[in-house]
Amino acid sequence: MIKSTLFSVIAFFITFQSYSQDPISLKDSLDIMKVMKIQEIAWNNGDIDAFMEGYLKSEELVFSGKSGPVYGWGNTKKRYYISYPNTQVMGKLKFTVKKIRSISLNSAFLIGEYYLKRTTQDSYGHFTLLWKKVNNNWLIISDHTSAVK
Repeated sequence: MIKSTLFSVIAFFITFQSYSQDPISLKDSLDIMKVMKIQEIAWNNGDIDAFMEGYLKSEELVFSGKSGPVYGWGNTKKRYYISYPNTQVMGKLKFTVKKIRSISLNSAFLIGEYYLKRTTQDSYGHFTLLWKKVNNNWLIISDHTSAVK
């Protein structure tokens, strides 16, 4: 009885994990990484408008940070402009992607770290992004970012 219960539990976790965190296709992974690189370049050029092109232009978008959730593309953009009023505060951004996994054919999640090199105080932290494929383009629909420093 114990062996069969243990086997059932192990089989459940193996099955659950394989369905909940499927590897993402190479093409989709590269497409997502391309968006991340475009955002990194835009940020480093002080261009919040171009940076925001990686997000879904919808009220469905949510950004969660230390101040709580911000809903909608316009509100998220406004939050970036308020939090990062100039290139000195923006600094130079570097993303490090730790994991990308498929949730479904048209959705994925990404876990990573960011580093902001600034003249005053550097900042770094972690983020989890939920992605949605819309018209064959990958866009962020949820961004949860936590600063460590």
